[in-house]
Amino acid sequence: MTGTGRSRRRTGRRRSAVGALMAAALAVSLAAGCTSSRAPAPDDGRSASQRPNPVVTSPSAAVGPVLAVKIDNAGAARPQTGLDAADIVYVEQVEGGLSRLMAVYATSLPKAVGPVRSARESDLELLRQFDRPVLAFSGAQGKLLPLIDRAPLDAVTPEDAASGDYYRGSDRSAPHNLYLRPDRLVPSPAGPAALTTGFRYGAAPSGGRPEASRTVRYPAARFTFTWSENRAGWLVSMDGRAAPRVSPATVVVQYVKVRTSAFHDFLGNNTPYTETVGSGKAEVLRDGRAYDVHWQRPTATDGTEFTTDDGTPVDFAEGQVWVVLAKA
Repeated sequence: MTGTGRSRRRTGRRRSAVGALMAAALAVSLAAGCTSSRAPAPDDGRSASQRPNPVVTSPSAAVGPVLAVKIDNAGAARPQTGLDAADIVYVEQVEGGLSRLMAVYATSLPKAVGPVRSARESDLELLRQFDRPVLAFSGAQGKLLPLIDRAPLDAVTPEDAASGDYYRGSDRSAPHNLYLRPDRLVPSPAGPAALTTGFRYGAAPSGGRPEASRTVRYPAARFTFTWSENRAGWLVSMDGRAAPRVSPATVVVQYVKVRTSAFHDFLGNNTPYTETVGSGKAEVLRDGRAYDVHWQRPTATDGTEFTTDDGTPVDFAEGQVWVVLAKA
């Protein structure tokens, strides 16, 4: 398929998704006899990770797709923009042992997100848990594009997007200066029911051990999460550099199989494939404590369940969740 063909196809899918979102929102509004209450959270002086997630009362609370954005995590890309507003941030390994982020937005949309970078094959499996999500990314290698075209999602690159959806910042050099205006792709937040991740929120499980700080290492990257009572969350440091305004309430270190894929970057480095379907061990960090748990995701369309040794579901703290996909 040519680039023009992909553009028409993806733009059509994006318009269809937006149309469905607006129609669903109108239906919910008419049924309730009032305007929708699922607007972005007000600025009350707290970061997004410190505000409690809205309570899901019924499946109709979701009025559209989640927005997933691939975000650069090279040194020249930091500090990133819009990470603090994400509901979930996934961390994955890419070529050369480096890392990249995928931020998922459902309950609020920041004014800008970025820097935006390219997609990987693993993203397609990870995103199958959502109902036709919108994926914003800068592009992908040619052999991967057909897989993205066939995936059940709405993929929007700068080439496919309308003028003004993406823009280049002036304070950094390319490729670390591409930003997205989220409300140009998803006019309003999808709602918490769109987060079909399988995550549960509630009181902390019994047991666990005190944990003041936890570092996760990739071959050429590292993440440190330090508990802050004042922020009621984990301060995030990437390769020793603090991420301002980001303090997830829960951090999950999920041990997964990372294998080689059929793809390589332009330098010949193999692209790792991170398998998120299956089962294994994980650590849940919340409230200054660490819990050893098990994870299970039977199929790509399922969310991920986290349980204790006896099978009891493990609840996360209300707020932002970071999932660090580490090699088992």
